[in-house]
Amino acid sequence: MPFGYKLMLSYMLLTLVHVILFGYFANWIFVDSVRKQTSENVQATLRQMKDNIEYRMKDTVRLSDMIYYDETVASRLRRLNEGYYGYESVTQYLEPKFDSVIKATNHRIWLVVYLRNETLPEIYSFYNDSDPLIYAGKSYNMMYLKRIADNSWYKDFPPERYGMTMQWRQIDRDAEFGNISLLRRLVDTTSFNRQLDFGFMRLTVKLTEMFETVSPDFGEGTSVRIEDGQGQILFERGAWTTDRIAQVGESNYLTITEPFQDLDWKLVASIPKEWVEKDAKKVKVLTAVIGSASFLLFLGVGGFLSRYFSKRVSHIVKVLDSFRHGSFHKRIRFKGKDEFLTISQSINTMAEHIDGLIQQVYVASIKKKEAELESLQAQINPHFLYNTLSSISLLAKFGQVEQLHRMVSNLALFYRLSLNEGRTIIPVANELEQAKAYLDIQKVKYTDRLDVLFEIEPELLRYEMVKLILQPFLENVLKHAWTGDRVHIRVAGRRIGEDIEFRIIDDGVGMTPETLRRISQFDDGEEAGYGIRNVHQRIELHYGKPYGVSIYSKLGIGTSVTIRLPCVPRTAPYVSSRAELDAGRRPGEA
Repeated sequence: MPFGYKLMLSYMLLTLVHVILFGYFANWIFVDSVRKQTSENVQATLRQMKDNIEYRMKDTVRLSDMIYYDETVASRLRRLNEGYYGYESVTQYLEPKFDSVIKATNHRIWLVVYLRNETLPEIYSFYNDSDPLIYAGKSYNMMYLKRIADNSWYKDFPPERYGMTMQWRQIDRDAEFGNISLLRRLVDTTSFNRQLDFGFMRLTVKLTEMFETVSPDFGEGTSVRIEDGQGQILFERGAWTTDRIAQVGESNYLTITEPFQDLDWKLVASIPKEWVEKDAKKVKVLTAVIGSASFLLFLGVGGFLSRYFSKRVSHIVKVLDSFRHGSFHKRIRFKGKDEFLTISQSINTMAEHIDGLIQQVYVASIKKKEAELESLQAQINPHFLYNTLSSISLLAKFGQVEQLHRMVSNLALFYRLSLNEGRTIIPVANELEQAKAYLDIQKVKYTDRLDVLFEIEPELLRYEMVKLILQPFLENVLKHAWTGDRVHIRVAGRRIGEDIEFRIIDDGVGMTPETLRRISQFDDGEEAGYGIRNVHQRIELHYGKPYGVSIYSKLGIGTSVTIRLPCVPRTAPYVSSRAELDAGRRPGEA
C-alpha cells in the first residue's frame, strides 16, 4: 500500500478515535452529572423520610416512657397483693393508666406488659391468633413474664442501661401481620440498681403507619425499602419489588441509602438507570452531529497533508531504488528546514560512503576466512599428537598389542574426522564419534580413573554442526579440572525449540569466580580459555551472536559448559564409522 494511502488512513483513524473518545467522555460526563444530581435530590428526600419515621418511632418511645418512668405503676406492679387488693390495684390505677397510654396516639397500637409479680391478675383485652391491630385497633394486655421467658428474643435481650435499652424487632407473628414491636424492660427507676427488672413491655404498631411517609415517587420503576442490620427487608414500596430488581440485575439500578440514627436500619432507594439517563439521549444526538462535522473537517485537512508528504516520500523511495540497482549518482534536493531535509542530507551522505562500506564488508569477509583458517590450524594439536604417539611407543615397547591397536584406531578416526576432507560442517553423529575417539585414547592412558557418560537424544543425529566443538572442552577437563583422582564427565545433548544444546559437566576442581569471569569474557591472557575462545568465536562467526558458549563453575564442585547451536538439517556426508575403520576400509567401500 502506498505511503500516501497509509498516511490518509492514519489521519482517518486518529480522527475517528478523537470523535469516539469525545462522544464517549461527553456522554459519560453528562450521565455522571445527572446521576450525582439525582443522588443528591433522592438523598435529601430519603433524609426527610427518615426524619419523619424517626419522629413516629420517638412518639411510640414516648408512650413507653409514660409507663417506664411512672413510679406509681412501678410500685403497684412490684407490690405483692392478695385477693381484693390486687384486683383493686389493677382496676383503679393500672387499667386506667394503660388505657390512657394507648389513647395518647392516633395510630393503632397494642400494649403488652409482662409481670414477674403473679399476685396480680392477668388482663386480656385481646388474646387470640388474629392480628391484634386489625382485630382490636387499640388494646392492651397484662400477662405473666413466664409466658415469654423461654423465647429466644427475650433471652437475647441486652441488659438495662438506664432507660436507653430498647429494641425495635419483629417477634412472634409480627412479620406475618406486617407489624413491628418496641421492646423494653421495666425497672425501678428510683433504685440505684436498675439491673433488676420486675417486668417487660411491648408496644406493637403497624409498619404501614410507622412508615407512612415512605414513598417511591422518584420516577418510573422506583422502589424504596427499609432494611435491618441483617439485610432483611422490613418494609417496601414501589413499582418493582426487590425480587424483581434482582431478576433484572442490580447493576441496572442506581442505589442510594440513608442510615437511621441509633439503629442499624437503613432506608434504600433503587432507581432505574434508564429513567435517570433518559435525557442523555439528546446529548448523544448532539455529540454525534458535532463528531461527524469534526470528522469531515479533519478528513479534508488529512487528505491535503498526506498528499504533500507522500510526494516527498515517493521521491526518496525512487532514489533509494536506484541505489538498490547500483546507481549511486542520484541526489535528493529538498527545500525547507523540516525532517525531510535532514533525511535527504543523510541519504546523500550515505551514497558517498557506499564504496567504503563495500570495502569494509569485503575486509570482514577476508577476516572471516582467516578465522576459519586459524580454527583449522588449531584443530591439529601437536601436543596431543606428540603425547599420543609417545603413549603408542610405550605400548609397543611393553607388547600391549590390544591397547596399541585400540589407541592407533581411535587416533586415525580422530584425525580423519578432524580433517573432514577440508569441510567446516560435520554431521552431529561424526562430532560425537570424534569426541568418543578422543576419550577412548585418553582412557588407555588414564584407565579406570576416567568415567564418561553420553546422554544424547537420537533426534540430534538428523542435524549438522561446525566441527571440533566438543573435543576442546573434554581436553580442558583433563588438563585443568582433573586432580589425579577419578573424574566423571557427562556429555548431554538435547533439542530445545529450534536449537541444539550440548552440556559437558565434570566434577573436577572447578574455578574461582575471577577465573570464570575472565574465561567467560574470552580473555586472551587466560591460558585455559584459548580453546573455549576458539570454539565460541567459530560458532558466533558461523551462526551469529545468539549462539555460542556459556560456562558455570563452582570451586571444589565442578564445571558445566553449555553450547547452543541452531537446528540445521544434515546435508554434509557422513565421514566414517568405527566399524569401517576397524575393518580397514575407506568410507563407502563395500
